[in-house]
Parts: sequence; C-alpha cells; structure tokens
Amino acid sequence: MVENPVAGGFYFISDKFYSDFPDPYLMPNKADEDGQAHNRPCYYAYLDSKTGLYWVIPISSKVEKYQKIAERKAKKYGRCDTILFGKVLGRKSAFLIQNMFPVTAEYFESQYINQKDGVPVRVDGAFEKEIRKSTQRVIALVHNGRSGLVFPDVLGIERKLMMAKNVYNS
Repeated sequence: MVENPVAGGFYFISDKFYSDFPDPYLMPNKADEDGQAHNRPCYYAYLDSKTGLYWVIPISSKVEKYQKIAERKAKKYGRCDTILFGKVLGRKSAFLIQNMFPVTAEYFESQYINQKDGVPVRVDGAFEKEIRKSTQRVIALVHNGRSGLVFPDVLGIERKLMMAKNVYNS
C-alpha cells in the first residue's frame, strides 16, 4: 500500500480493488507469469478535490491502436477528451480516460518508479494540465448523465467508495 499517493503520480492498483469492485469493463491487472508480477497496467492518478477520491487513468503503449480510435472520435465529435497522448519515460503512451475509474488511497499497491534514477515517474507540466482538464470535463459530463464516455460503472464505484469513506470518517 502507498501511504500518501500524490496526484499526478503513476501507480499500480491492488488486486483487492478488482475483487471489491468487480466490473467487466475495468482493465484488470496482468496475471503473474512464472511467479513474476507484470505490474500492468500502470495508472496516472488524478485527485478530485471535491470528493477526495483519486481517478486513475490507465496508460498503454499501444499508441497506433488508440491513435486511430482517437482520430475517429475527433472526426465524429470535433474533439477527443477520452484518449490523450503523452510521453512517459521518453516513450509516447496513450492515456485512456475512457477506462478511468475512482479509487481511494488504500487501493494503491505501489508507485511507478524510474529504475534508472529511483525517482517517481511523472509527465511534464503542460501535458499534466491537459490531462487534468480533459479528466475534469469527462467526470463532469458523466455526473451530468452523459453515458458512453467511460466504460466502467464509475458512478456505482464512486457511490460505494464515498459510502465507505463516510462510514470510516464518522
């Protein structure tokens, strides 16, 4: 467990989350192979200051696949806030806002650390602003009843997390 997750950091989510919140549209952790954990997918953490919940956004190295999807969405809707592209450790990655979901700090298993220098992985400031803006926009649209933007049942997960949070905080 990560003691004090930082907004804008990258994390891995514990298997406990997936058992506590079963949803066929969540991107599950990759299975261990030969006793070795894959630590995938990795998630970018956005902190919702209104609720205190983190919204985690999976990143993918399948840039070409998601570039085509993002282009189709942009052509159809004039923009695409659900898939963004930025560099992680110098490599272009797809940030899948369409697959994001809320979590509390207890579900962060570990932080993504650059093995070369031992420093937590981050994105540059300009791209971080873009991620926050798109994430806020998509969360607001989902809260206003817009369906189809995010695949998991994020409102159901959020409701359960907030109920649990209120129980523990009272």
